[in-house]
Amino acid sequence: MKKFFKSFFINQRFFIAYFGVVLLFVLSYFRPALFPIAQLVLVLLLLITLLDGFFLYSKKTPIKAKRILPDKFSNGDENEIYITLKNHHKFSLHLKIIDELPPQFQIRDFDIKLKLNSGETKQVSYSLRPVTRGEYKFGALNVFTNTPIGLLSRRIQFDENKSVPTYPSFLQFKKYDFLAFSKTHQPFGLKKIRKLGDTMEFEQIKEYVIGDNVRNINWKATAKKASLMINQFQDEKSQPIYCVIDKGRVMKMPFSGLSLLDYSINAALVLSNIVLRKHDKAGIFTFSRKLEDKVKAARRNMQMQLILNTLYNIETDFSESDFSRLFLDIKHTLKQRSLLLLFTNFETRDALERQLKYLRALNKSHLLVVIFFENTELTAFIKKPAKTTQEIFDKVIAEKFIHEKKLIVNELKKHGIISILTAPEDLTVNAINKYLEIKSRGIF
Repeated sequence: MKKFFKSFFINQRFFIAYFGVVLLFVLSYFRPALFPIAQLVLVLLLLITLLDGFFLYSKKTPIKAKRILPDKFSNGDENEIYITLKNHHKFSLHLKIIDELPPQFQIRDFDIKLKLNSGETKQVSYSLRPVTRGEYKFGALNVFTNTPIGLLSRRIQFDENKSVPTYPSFLQFKKYDFLAFSKTHQPFGLKKIRKLGDTMEFEQIKEYVIGDNVRNINWKATAKKASLMINQFQDEKSQPIYCVIDKGRVMKMPFSGLSLLDYSINAALVLSNIVLRKHDKAGIFTFSRKLEDKVKAARRNMQMQLILNTLYNIETDFSESDFSRLFLDIKHTLKQRSLLLLFTNFETRDALERQLKYLRALNKSHLLVVIFFENTELTAFIKKPAKTTQEIFDKVIAEKFIHEKKLIVNELKKHGIISILTAPEDLTVNAINKYLEIKSRGIF
């Protein structure tokens, strides 16, 4: 009986119908001739209500429903969830689906309405965009069934207490993996560059053509062939590439729901995949007070899975990042010259000046690329017209902060440090472009 009352619901149509009957009884007080009609309508309505309830509960399992969840969610991306439904009744049903979504989404008004004919099977879908990594727990899938009469509803619950882990954006690395190696047109400004390098990794001997580097002429092969022959080299492979992610408090700043830390984690995952596909060694570090979450650069079969699992567990500790400790830890950890892509953020030149000596020291032993972020909200703010003196003052301050970012780029360039100033949403593609550019120019 308790189970019955938990599944039994009264619809709005029920109250409207019975309110009409009550109104008819009120009118019969002034017009006695309406009283028998009101009684008849009440009896008919009671019979219809009982009939509606009988149809709803005539089958133990009138409908089958199943929620189809992915094995894992991709952080920051739209993830599709599917619901399949089948009507076992001999009449059509009007359904209202309420899925108990994980509390992280804070969605309180989710529902899907549809009509399901007798014996019909349908699949509906909706998408969710998680913005934090971790475990997402779903509650019950509630399906409210209504007959064509529509006075009562029966609730049936399916798929209770399911959970899905949310990993860094693996959907992005599949997308950019395709774009980086596709021979078709590259959108988003992604550059696919193959350059015949001037490094010591030999590729082949070919005939000299105008424009080739004369320093690479192979005189022995020239003598044998009686025509100019040239050594052709390719970019070096198996070079160690590290994504170094700052997880201090400056990386907790959110843009479009995602923190700068999560943008960096997503970009590091995509970039590591591209690095491995380019036959280099991919590794990651995180730091705040010390170097943590170490994945040594390698080209093992399980390297991407190891990187993915490591990035899944990274959280900010809200502390001030210690760049001096970063320099010392990298000095003792990395014995081979490596390409370091440092994901961090500087809001002012003073913040950079405090860390500049450590960045310069890192750049002497390794090739350092400092990646930091534009404040896109300030950029959007200064584009709005100012109407008051206070708004003019605020815009001047905002423009000062934006200009500071450009000065930071110039300061890093002055000391021979490569930098990327990027909007958070463009981070992944700009990081890939810079890596491909460095490889193509033979800088590293």
